[in-house]
Amino acid sequence: MTKAPEMTDERAEPKPDGRAGGRGINQVALVGRLARDPELRTVGDGVPRAWFVVAVPRAYAGKDGDREADFINVVAWRQLASVVGEHLQKGRLVGITGRLQVSSFEAQDGSRRSTTEVIADQVVFLDAPRKPAKTDG
Repeated sequence: MTKAPEMTDERAEPKPDGRAGGRGINQVALVGRLARDPELRTVGDGVPRAWFVVAVPRAYAGKDGDREADFINVVAWRQLASVVGEHLQKGRLVGITGRLQVSSFEAQDGSRRSTTEVIADQVVFLDAPRKPAKTDG
């Protein structure tokens, strides 16, 4: 059995923030399945950016007995984004480590909105890619 590919963003190493009292901790670990194919785009000076959503099942069932899931926005940058965009698709099982980032923006209607996403430092492929369906002919 081959080891699953693993990519790490070397910029993710913790750095002192310079404030009294030391560093805070902002660390996230997720295991779930891609809810849709990643969107790979190039931004700024040609920097690859992949955006995708991971469905993470909750540990408990709801009142109806079904397990609910949280759908979490994830962003990967640079080489990690390129690997995600090339190798992942809807339904793939992944492990992700990274940090939470909250951003705010002004919507078209003038209201202030915020979004929370995980900035991925590492994405581990936890399953094999699906084989394409065989076609006769």
